[in-house]
Amino acid sequence: MKVLCRLWGFVRFFPGPRGGVSFDFRFMSKTRQTSEKENVKKDRAAEIANTFEWLITAFILAFVFRAFVMEAFRIPTGSMADTLKGAHFRLCCAQCGYKYDHGYVPQEYNQKQDTIPVRPARPPRTRCPNCGYYPDRRDATAVSNGDRILVLKCIYQFSEPKRWDVTVFKNPLEPNINYIKRLVALPGEQIEIIDGDVYINDRITRKPPKVQNELWMPVYDNDYQPMRPNERNFNDHQDRIWRQPFDLGRSKWQIDRDNRTVFRLDSTGDDIHTILYDTTRGNDFRATYAYNNVMGYGDRPYCSDLMVRFYVNPGDGKSLVGIGLSKYRTRYLAELDPEGAMIISKATRTGKEVLASRRIEPVKVGKPTLVKFANVDHELIFEVGPERLAHDLGLQADDAGPIEKNIEPHVRILGSGKLVLWHVAIFRDIYYTGIMGNGMRGARASEGSAFTLAEDQFFVLGDNSPNSQDSRWWSREGIGNDGFYRAGVVPRDYLVGKALFVYWPSGFRLFAKSRLAVIPNVGQMRFIYGGSGRKRH
Repeated sequence: MKVLCRLWGFVRFFPGPRGGVSFDFRFMSKTRQTSEKENVKKDRAAEIANTFEWLITAFILAFVFRAFVMEAFRIPTGSMADTLKGAHFRLCCAQCGYKYDHGYVPQEYNQKQDTIPVRPARPPRTRCPNCGYYPDRRDATAVSNGDRILVLKCIYQFSEPKRWDVTVFKNPLEPNINYIKRLVALPGEQIEIIDGDVYINDRITRKPPKVQNELWMPVYDNDYQPMRPNERNFNDHQDRIWRQPFDLGRSKWQIDRDNRTVFRLDSTGDDIHTILYDTTRGNDFRATYAYNNVMGYGDRPYCSDLMVRFYVNPGDGKSLVGIGLSKYRTRYLAELDPEGAMIISKATRTGKEVLASRRIEPVKVGKPTLVKFANVDHELIFEVGPERLAHDLGLQADDAGPIEKNIEPHVRILGSGKLVLWHVAIFRDIYYTGIMGNGMRGARASEGSAFTLAEDQFFVLGDNSPNSQDSRWWSREGIGNDGFYRAGVVPRDYLVGKALFVYWPSGFRLFAKSRLAVIPNVGQMRFIYGGSGRKRH
């Protein structure tokens, strides 16, 4: 009864819309109002506490994710260029327009290691990797930061490292510093580097297709031709002017009048007409790197693992097209005849010996088709559109013939009938060398000095072979918790993870004098390919 009386004191009657009675609870006691305010404060306090709880949980999850799952790293040096770039100059040839990168070395500018200057710097002397032009004028250029990558850290806890993985690991000489290299030899294996190739247990090891595609380097791309070819700053030839390196000789091949990047052939009969690539005019096949110092380019070894690529458009149903490559003293030829036969052969004293062949649908007249022929890792690979023909030369070091490093390879394009060729280009494979860019010799696992790994030991190399401090050159034992590790190896417990994705490749500055490159370079965001279960056949 007392409770009803109290409620009655809080209620006021007033007529309803139809003469009824309504209740108005707007007039409450001060006690009730105070109680509600306290409840609101408690609710707010609970919300704040809940927010902090979520933030702490998110922080812990992020910490766990970073520590055990995935972490972001920045590439500090150019030892993995051009696969992954450290601080570098982003350049464009003033003659042919070919874009390339050149490493920025802070010590050469009296700066500490891993320093990125805010102001533009003057690049050192460089050479265009396509047309061979040495620019005289070197204007100050902004220095681009190294690639930022995501590294999958937990993968080696659940699966074995694979050959050709791009791996992050603790530097055995300085375990507080992370390094990134390509893993090339596994525990228990014997590694030897012969003529730029990796041999495991005396057999050449081939790169997976996606890795191989990443590692091709330009020798010459005919789509990029100098605007001022008579300017005497090309290569180191006698007169140093530029001439078309594809020599047509006395053949019926001609350069298109309207587009000088296109070759045309208009012939009759079965006569073969040949275009030769002349290294006295264009870049040669030495294992040079545009990313590095140009000093000593002429002393680099020849790389005989090459690929030629072009698009062909046959003008009639009687056309033949082919590509010739040589390695040491042996010449190989890939041909597509009018009947659709793909043929790989090698030259002999009496003619030629067919090594592999298959028949495909003849290339349609007027239909552009991509053609490639590569001699890489002791394998000949001929591709016509989606069709592929391969021949294994053998896995032993001398299966491709006695090694003669002083013999320059040859490249030729041949054809008969009516043909149009464009997007013609030559590429070379990566070349692992036993000589550093500074001339230092005596690399570990070099030819004649095979190196055998023990249990839980790995061997790593940088893609920028002449400028990479890797397993070949570590002269001291690695530092461990309970002692020392063998010199030249990465122990299993120093593996951090596998490089997965370039999420921020050196961006662009909003303004020329901006300090930060805040505009993402979306076109260079990419996956980082490594080892796989698939073998290249």
